[in-house]
Amino acid sequence: MKILIISPTSSGIGGIAGVVQNQIKFLKNKGHEVDLISSENSFIIPIKGLKNLSFMISSFLKTKIKKNYDIVHAHNPASGLAMKNISGKKVISLWGIFENQIEMLHGSILGKISGKYEKKILKNADAITVASKIIQQYYLKLNYPTYYIPNGIDLDSIQKPEERLYPKQLIFVGRLSKEKGIFDLLKIAQKIPNEMNLLIIGSGPEEQKVKNILNNSSNIHYLGYQPHEKVVSLIKGSDILIQPSLVEGGLNSTLLEAMACKTPIITTSLDVYGDEIKHLETAFCVSTNSSEEILEGIIELMNNPELRTNLADKAFKIAEQHSWDSIGNQFIQLYDKILKI
Repeated sequence: MKILIISPTSSGIGGIAGVVQNQIKFLKNKGHEVDLISSENSFIIPIKGLKNLSFMISSFLKTKIKKNYDIVHAHNPASGLAMKNISGKKVISLWGIFENQIEMLHGSILGKISGKYEKKILKNADAITVASKIIQQYYLKLNYPTYYIPNGIDLDSIQKPEERLYPKQLIFVGRLSKEKGIFDLLKIAQKIPNEMNLLIIGSGPEEQKVKNILNNSSNIHYLGYQPHEKVVSLIKGSDILIQPSLVEGGLNSTLLEAMACKTPIITTSLDVYGDEIKHLETAFCVSTNSSEEILEGIIELMNNPELRTNLADKAFKIAEQHSWDSIGNQFIQLYDKILKI
């Protein structure tokens, strides 16, 4: 098959970038021809609020000169506009309910505008994929051809040596933004016991707020953006990974990597995780917007190594089920299906 992938990002840690990297690697290994349009090879304006908009325009113009493909696979509605220009079967992957995500970040007016834009984009799709059965039901009720394909993980990439910088090491990996729960993490930063050290890895719009915390806390360490190999080693060397997201599109790459590394996790109880994230079974779950519960979870897990081991062992079994050998084949099966329609 000749496949074009369009994504607002294709490099970095976790999120859409991680999915796109693994998807391209898998498809090429299976002998498919894959091209990519992303912000890494297209013009964008590197200013908050203009990155996605500029990518929408530049990718749309770029596809004007692209030839035909068997499959055009867009990640995120920001890539959907460009998808319209090219003949071939069209797939769009959604990583959450777009309107709700925009409303949380930018208010109800932009949320409604985004919802209208999304409807126009989805009308052009032969198939929609989502990483959560809850989100699948949402779009099926709107009569969109929606398929559940969970996030995958390259288990070979986890085979890295662990890197422990401190005897008691906590870690957060992700976009430094409201929806990832970064404000809740910062609320507890100065309350974490001095003998515990928290590593914060990532970049985003709230980066300066993270840096401001460092002035008053000797056990909080902001490492900025790090290569994926380094991130995996630091996750593997940590006692707990903390991810207090307010919204997610499914079981995300960062959680899967921690589970594959057998690093126990503290995360929010989100419906999109389904049965794979359960309190005191595969994770220590907390309520959204509850910094105190996060702190309680840290203290309880650090004082109970047996519980940490039990959570990690059960979570590892879940991660094994998300190998790209399985997830990648689900995408190929979907491509084959819509090509026959």
